[in-house]
Order: sequence, then structure tokens, then C-alpha cells
Amino acid sequence: MEALQRLHNRGSISTAAYEIDNSVCWEPDLADQAYRSQGSTAGTRTKQTFSVWLKRSELGGDQYIFEGGTGNANDTQFGIQFSNSNKIQVMRAHTGSGYQYLLNTNRLFRDTSAWYHIVVAVDTTLSTADNRVRLYINGVEETSFANRNNPSQNDNLGTFAANAQTSLGVSANLGKHLAAYMAEPCLIYNAQLAPTSFGEFDDDTGIWKPKDLSGLTFGTYGYWLEFKTNNTVGDAAGLGHDSSGNDNDFSRFDSTIKATTDTPTNNFCTLNFNVNFKYGTNAGGMINGATTFGDDTGGGVGGAFGTMAVTAGKWYWEVKLTDTVSHYIGVSAVDDGDNVTSGTAASDPHQQNSTFRFNISAARIEYLNNGSNTNGSLDAFSDFHTAGDIIGIALNMDDNQISIYGNGTLQSGVANTSIYDAADKMVVPFHGTINDECQYNFGGFSEWTPSSAASDANGYGTFEYAPPSGYYALCTKNLEEYG
Repeated sequence: MEALQRLHNRGSISTAAYEIDNSVCWEPDLADQAYRSQGSTAGTRTKQTFSVWLKRSELGGDQYIFEGGTGNANDTQFGIQFSNSNKIQVMRAHTGSGYQYLLNTNRLFRDTSAWYHIVVAVDTTLSTADNRVRLYINGVEETSFANRNNPSQNDNLGTFAANAQTSLGVSANLGKHLAAYMAEPCLIYNAQLAPTSFGEFDDDTGIWKPKDLSGLTFGTYGYWLEFKTNNTVGDAAGLGHDSSGNDNDFSRFDSTIKATTDTPTNNFCTLNFNVNFKYGTNAGGMINGATTFGDDTGGGVGGAFGTMAVTAGKWYWEVKLTDTVSHYIGVSAVDDGDNVTSGTAASDPHQQNSTFRFNISAARIEYLNNGSNTNGSLDAFSDFHTAGDIIGIALNMDDNQISIYGNGTLQSGVANTSIYDAADKMVVPFHGTINDECQYNFGGFSEWTPSSAASDANGYGTFEYAPPSGYYALCTKNLEEYG
């Protein structure tokens, strides 16, 4: 499973001296989008470097990261997107003449557990055609392309044309919305820079990590968004504030966009888009930065898993009920360290073998092991499994114990040596549902805004209720210390 095999590429378990505090969560269902206008004065259009950190939350469909241009027939739009087939495409287009792929990768980008650092560096004045548009992923230049169409020497791109509009998280015509977490989008004007201007390899881990951008020369029309919520310039929340010193704010930042603490320097668990099961036409889906799973329209069943697996330590997360027809909330063992066990039947994907779970509708603890269902009665749960209630899961992998909290109150501490059946087994958060929807909060981001803003003892995570003493948010900084 990608989430388990690619710990080395999470871009966060490192000795990073520079910390990124915030990202934003782009959500297609909310039509999240941000813009800024070039104004009436055109700039140099042959050189630019765009840098951004992204963690994908949903795959499929064309998803724009960045686009700039006017849309006029004489100006060339310039953009970067994840394609429907999960490739990275660097594109340009004239109005009425369609898109041309400057770069279209062979490699697929499907990992929803890791942060990617993407750099697109342009200098069309260069005599060597392959050097005019360069793509770097996590500090390494991409060289294998399904399509490559180098621009002609001295070609002008549309980003800095007069009255051009730059968009983040959406195409210039307001379509093809991004589903991802985004951190530190940065554009350098009139210069083609290497990725080492924005990041570096960790000497101890070999992981590509971010660098402080405050020393860069951004150029007249360059910008750097830190997504800090205490800024008052740009929009009401301050998310569109330009930290470059140029005041190139994104003043039309959509009000639905939320800041998060899930960043390249502290990556939080989410639900895993790549490891979820659905059966039925209305089996639901995964939205809100991969923190909401299911569907309240009825007609289907499904199961989903977290992006982070553990063998040790004490961990806490929350689940808010939006409806209560039937939910299964708990953990599932990983088979032989690389695959989540399949459902007991294709028609019942929420029924996972080697699963320890709280059955909302039945108000009981259940343990499934190779088709054997062991139920434990727990009448106290009947008091808090209504819509709006928040279930807290405290997983103690050191003692093989799970504790269930209802609206901040401990309901039971259940010692069960069969949470996993071997010392080297990994356990992942698990959710099963029938016709229902639940909102998860692993501490980095959630659909609802926790009223208490409680964190763990290390100061990580934002929860409705304070984690029990000794329990921590599922994030890479805590995993490095306790996992």
C-alpha cells in the first residue's frame, strides 16, 4: 500500500530547521479559488519560476494548480495541472486553438499520503530547447515525458500579460478545481531558478525539505503566500497576503478556503483515497481534504482507511457524526505490513477482517477476525451516538488497548490482545458506513471547526476535546518521536 511503503517520501520526517506553519485545503465541492490581476502594465513574459508544496486528497479529473493569462486570442495561457490520469502537465493555449502540452509526464502522481514539492522553471530565451521549461519534483528534475513540446525561443507566455489574471487551485475560466492541501505557492518573476532556491535534501534522512524563502529576490510581480491567518492584508482572513514584500496579494481569496496545520514539515494523517471501498450506486465518496467519508443519500456501503499506520505509541483522533444510521469506527490490521485486509465480501466492504470497531447503530464493540464476529455489549454508548456527537478514539498500541470517548467522556477502556495478531503488524484507522457520512479530525484539518482548539501535549493538532494524557495526534513529528 502506497501509504505504508513511502515513508521516505513524506517530506516531513526530517530535521528541518525551517518550519511551514500553515497550508490551505482546496475543495472542489466548495469551488475554492483565488486570483490576482496583473493590472494594465505588462511584464516580462519569457522567464518565471513557480514553486509549490502539495498533498493530494482526491484523484481523477483534471485539477489545476496554477494558471495565468488573459484568455485573449493574442495571449498564451500558461498553466500547471494534475491530469485526469494523474500526470503532471505543464500547458499553454491560445483562445480557440486548444491546449498544447509543453510537458506531460510519464510518471503518475497518486500518493495521497505524501507532500510533493513541484517547481516549474521557465526561460524561453535559452538556445537549448529542452532547458526552456523544466519540471522538478522533490528536488529532482523530471526527464521522462509522454509529450514534450518546447516553446520557440523568446516565446511570450501569458502570465504577465497586461490585464492577465493569475489563479490558484482553479483554471482561469473557473473550472477544474484542485483537491489538495497547498503550502507556500511562490512565483519568481523574470528568473529561472533551480529547486535548491526553495528546498534542500536533509543530511540525515535524504528527504527533500523546504527552505526559508525570505531571502529570495521575487521580482516586481513575484509573490509568496504563507497562508498566515493573522494577516489583515488581502482578505478578511489574511490568507491571500503576499509575504514577498511586493504587496501582490490575492485579494479575491474565496471565503470558504480554510487554513490548516497539515504541512510539509508536519504531515497529518487523513483518510486514504487510494485505499477505500465502495459498493452500490450511492456508496458515497471522500471530500473535504480526505477527512469526510460516506454519503447520506442512501443505497450503498463503504469502508475507508487512514494514511498512517502504527505499531507502537499512543494515538488520538475524533469523528463527528453527521447522521447515525450505521457507522463502524475503529482500526484495522494491515496484512503482512503491506496490504489492508479485504472485506469479507465484495458486497460488504465495511466488514473488514482483523478489525476492532465501535458499532454506532448497535452501541457495542465488535472484533472481526477472519469472518468471526465477537461482540461486546456496551450500553453506555447509547447516550451519545446522535448527529453532532463526537467520538474520540484513543489507540494504545503499547498495551493493545482502545479507549472510546463520547463528547469528551471516557466510555470504556477495552483491553484486547487481538487488535493485531503479530508483533510486526501495523494498524490503521478504519471507518465503515452504510448510507451515512462521518467527519474525521486527525488534528491537521477537519470539516468542522473545533470550538476548544485543544492540542496534544506537544502542541500538535486542533481537536474538539483535549487528547488523554500521553496520547498524541497522528502526524509525522509525533511518529518520529513515538511511533
